[in-house]
Amino acid sequence: MIEKRDGNHIPCVDSGSYPLRAGNRVVPLVDGEPAFRRICEAVEAAQHSVWVTVAFIEPRFRMPDGRGDFFDVLGRAHDRGVDVRVIFWRHLVLEQLRPNTHFPGTKEQRAELAARGLGFLARWDQAHGNYCHHQKSWLVDAGTPEEIAFVGGINLDVGSMAPAGHPPREGGTTHDVYVEVRGPSATDVHHNFVQRWNEASDRDAADGTWPAAHDAANLHFPKVLSPPAGSVPAQIQRTVRRERYSDGSAAVAAEPFDVASGETSVVDQYRLALASARRTIYVEDQTIASPEVNELLAGALDRGVEVVFLVPGEPAEQVVAARSQPDRQTFWDSLRALGESPHFTLAAIASNRSSGGYQEIYVHAKIALADDAWCTIGSTNIANRSFYGDTELNASFWHGETVRALRVELFREHLGIDTTDFDDRASLQLFRKVARENAQRRELGEKLEGLAYALDPATYAM
Repeated sequence: MIEKRDGNHIPCVDSGSYPLRAGNRVVPLVDGEPAFRRICEAVEAAQHSVWVTVAFIEPRFRMPDGRGDFFDVLGRAHDRGVDVRVIFWRHLVLEQLRPNTHFPGTKEQRAELAARGLGFLARWDQAHGNYCHHQKSWLVDAGTPEEIAFVGGINLDVGSMAPAGHPPREGGTTHDVYVEVRGPSATDVHHNFVQRWNEASDRDAADGTWPAAHDAANLHFPKVLSPPAGSVPAQIQRTVRRERYSDGSAAVAAEPFDVASGETSVVDQYRLALASARRTIYVEDQTIASPEVNELLAGALDRGVEVVFLVPGEPAEQVVAARSQPDRQTFWDSLRALGESPHFTLAAIASNRSSGGYQEIYVHAKIALADDAWCTIGSTNIANRSFYGDTELNASFWHGETVRALRVELFREHLGIDTTDFDDRASLQLFRKVARENAQRRELGEKLEGLAYALDPATYAM
C-alpha cells in the first residue's frame, strides 16, 4: 500500500506576489512533442485570447503534427478573431554573437512578419544588462472561466521538439517539462503577463511593437480569480528584478544578487522545500550551480534523505568554464562532498544508438520533487543567475497524487521500469542502482538498460 502524502510539511512562500491557492487542476507535460501538442490544442480551441512570453526561438522550429512554425499557429488563431499577443525578449548583442537563437525584432525579422501578413500584437522587452527575460508561458482565454495557463522551461528550438522516450535522432534531443494549470493560480499567470506587457521596455520605441502603429493601450489587470477547476493547491512563483509596475507593485533595479531587492520567491521556495524534505528529493535541471542549494542538499543527506540530481551529461560551455575559475572551487568541492554520501546520485541520460554507442540527451528541465508530495516546474535554473538576475516563472504544487504520477512517468522514461508499486524512497534507490550499473556498462561499451547513467560529482564538467 503506497502512503498518500499532501505535502503539508513543506511550507509555501510568503515572499512573492502570489499566494498559495486551492482549487487548481495541474497536469505536468513531459517532453517537447507532447507538451506542444497539448498547447497547440488549447490554442486551436481558444475563444478569446492567446498570450505568450518567449525567450528563445529558432527559425527552424516546427510544432508537432504538421502545424507549421510558431507564427503559423498564432497567425491562424489571430485570423479566427482571437486576441493574440506575444512578449519577445530582446538582446541585440546576443543577436550578433548567436544569431537565430531568439527573436529581437530586427529589421529583417519585422520584414518577414510583414511579408507573412501576420497581424497579432507583439512587444519587445529588454532585461537589465546581460540578463534574460527567461519566462516561457502560454495563456489561453485569459480572464474567462476557461482560462488555461502553461508554465515551463521548453524553448522553441529544434532539439526541444522531442518525443517521449528520446529515441536517437540526427541533431540531438532535449528533455524538458511544462505544466498546465487551470483554476485560480492561472489568474496569477494572467497578472504576470499584464505586468510584463504594460511595462515592456521597448513599448514606446519605434521598433518596440508589432505592428508598429497598433493601439498602445495597456491591458487591465485581472480583478476576479478563475473558478476552481480541481483539487490541487498551487502557487505561482517568480524571479523579478525590482522596479515599479503600473499597478503600483514593486517587483526590480538594484544589483542582481541583492537578495533584499526584487522578487525571489522561486529560490525562497527551494529553501523551504529542500530544508523540509523528509524522504526524497528528485531534481532535473540544466545546471547544478548554486552553493546554497548544495548546502541544503548536504543537510538533507545528513537527515537520511535520498537525493537524485539529473543534469546534462555534456554540460553547457558556461558550466565547463566555471570548473577552471579559482573563485568557484569551493562550489566544486561541495559537489564532490555530496558525492561521498551513499544517498546522493548525480546522473545524466542517454539513448542507445542502433549503430552502437550512445546519444546524449540534453537535460533542459527545471523541476524538483520532494517526498512524492511537492513539485515545482518552470523556467528557473538552479543557479544564482536564475534565482536573482533573470526573469523567471515557476508553478509549485502540493498534491501527492499528481507529484507521484509525475515521478512514475519520469522514471518509466529514464529507467525503462514502471515504479507504480514503489514508494518514493525505493524508487530513488532503484534509480541509483540502475544509473550506477549503466555507468559501468558505458565503460565497457555495452548497451544501456534505460537511459539514466551515474556521473562522478568529483569530475563532472571537467
